[in-house]
Amino acid sequence: MFRFFERLVDPYVAYPETDCPPTRLWPFMLSWSRPFRGLFVVAGVMSLLVAAVEIALIYYMGRVVDLLSTSSPATVWADHGTELIFVALFILLFRPALQALDVLLLNNAILPNYGTLFRWRAHRQVLRQSVGWFENDFAGRIANRIMQTPPAAGEAVFQVFDAISFALAYLIGAAILLAGADPRLAIPLIVWFVLYGALVRWTIINVGPASKASSDARSETTGRVVDAYTNIHAVKLFAHHDRELAYAKDAIEKTRTTFAREMRIFTTMDIVLVILNGLLIVGVVGWAILMWVQGTASVGVVAAATALTLRLNAMTGWIMWAVSTFFQNLGVIAEGMETIAQPITLVDAPNAGPLSLTKGEITLDRLSHHYGQGAGGLDAISLTLKPGEKVGLVGRSGAGKSTLVKLLLRFYDPDGGRVLIDGQDIATVTQDSLRARIGMVQQDSALLHRSVRDNILYGRPEATEAEMIAAAKRAEAHDFIQTLRDPQGRTGYDAHVGERGVKLSGGQRQRITLARVILKDAPILILDEATSALDSEVEAAIQNTLYGVMEGKTVIAIAHRLSTIAQMDRILVLDEGRVIEDGTHAGLLAAGGLYASFWARQSGGFINTAEAAE
Repeated sequence: MFRFFERLVDPYVAYPETDCPPTRLWPFMLSWSRPFRGLFVVAGVMSLLVAAVEIALIYYMGRVVDLLSTSSPATVWADHGTELIFVALFILLFRPALQALDVLLLNNAILPNYGTLFRWRAHRQVLRQSVGWFENDFAGRIANRIMQTPPAAGEAVFQVFDAISFALAYLIGAAILLAGADPRLAIPLIVWFVLYGALVRWTIINVGPASKASSDARSETTGRVVDAYTNIHAVKLFAHHDRELAYAKDAIEKTRTTFAREMRIFTTMDIVLVILNGLLIVGVVGWAILMWVQGTASVGVVAAATALTLRLNAMTGWIMWAVSTFFQNLGVIAEGMETIAQPITLVDAPNAGPLSLTKGEITLDRLSHHYGQGAGGLDAISLTLKPGEKVGLVGRSGAGKSTLVKLLLRFYDPDGGRVLIDGQDIATVTQDSLRARIGMVQQDSALLHRSVRDNILYGRPEATEAEMIAAAKRAEAHDFIQTLRDPQGRTGYDAHVGERGVKLSGGQRQRITLARVILKDAPILILDEATSALDSEVEAAIQNTLYGVMEGKTVIAIAHRLSTIAQMDRILVLDEGRVIEDGTHAGLLAAGGLYASFWARQSGGFINTAEAAE
């Protein structure tokens, strides 16, 4: 039974992805709620029926009081026994079945799947964003919004059907019931309802912005805390424990004050609500008693009016809580939309096809990129890398080396010019096909918090175990992998490496990264300080492996340790975003330019950028 309801909606159903999702709350909610439309209609009808049954029971209680007060026990059973048995069966059988269907729809069909749909689509949408987009925000804040928005959306939907629609139906039914007994009884209820509506409106107007501010503050706190945890080595190295506490305390205090302001609204609401409910009880019950004294109402009417108002008194706090929670959750969703609904600006061109790589020729045609600052980055670079050519890239920090690589991988779109691979503008091919043909080893060899096997197979998931181990051996990683053991007792290739690979040394991480790229076997290879984390002995072994891996590939190698690129076919020297020297190692030394000064001034194979800049 549970499985039937849990499978009524597939939260992973295919949907048309959009690069510009709705930025307003209700269009956004409606667009993602389409798979649930039919279920929402049924749930709404069920909520109305449950409310109608509750009102009918109160009405019938008044009838029972009248029967008991106007008849003897013998005549009541003789005249109304069948009716009473039917009502009892209704209460024992039909009412539980109706409510069971109502809660099954809410708890088992809607809630688990609706939150899952939101979480899946939100993660999918954010994962499509560019590298530059992620570089402009806290990973912790992004993750917090992705995680807190789905339960808020599910809770908002739950309140609509569990409380708000039920409450509206109940209030309308109560007014009809009292007016049916005597129209004058509905007057105090209507007056109370108007005042109650004004309180609800005040709460809604204030709680939405307050909730959004509180949610923003929580996300900022999460971002700062996660930032400290992610960079815990720097925190400890520079002994900034107290500084990080102070940095986090600012955000935590902001969270406290925004939450306190939000709670003031609820406190005010509760106090006013108690006063309004007192007016409701005195108004309806007092009037009903007065009518009974005057002989215009029966005892049953007084009993029904009393039960109804006491029930409303108990419900109003719940209704107000449900309504305020509903809008509170809408505030959380609105805050999450600041991340989830941001347009995706780096997209595949219409009708983009896969990259057809036959030779591996790379052409930069007046390529420029300045990160929106008008300076820095690259400035109108034009050059061609022949198929299979090995090119070293040298320059001071900020010269544009990393920018060139990011543009080649299309992590950013250029401000001007274009990148061609085998004559194809990379802006006209799919991003996935482009990056599938490029292997890269970065200086920051961060790994996924998964097993060693998963990290190496990330290069080519369909590879066999033997191919994966062979790649690890070529990267001089197999032997140390065999000795690994994580806190859960997993060993070797099954051992988990910790977040960003923190449980391994820098050299070990670098060798696993090398193994991943070796396994990928892409025709274009980018090496960004690929051996910077290795000791001299391992580096010598890895260099031989890298030369083997480079065979037949077009290679771009960034290095400050010039000895690692001295054997390249060409060396390009970048300075202030331009290629100022281009030649072989020997030719550039003979030219006596910037490269020659780097070589002369380096110590231990590293560029002395401070002296070179003088």
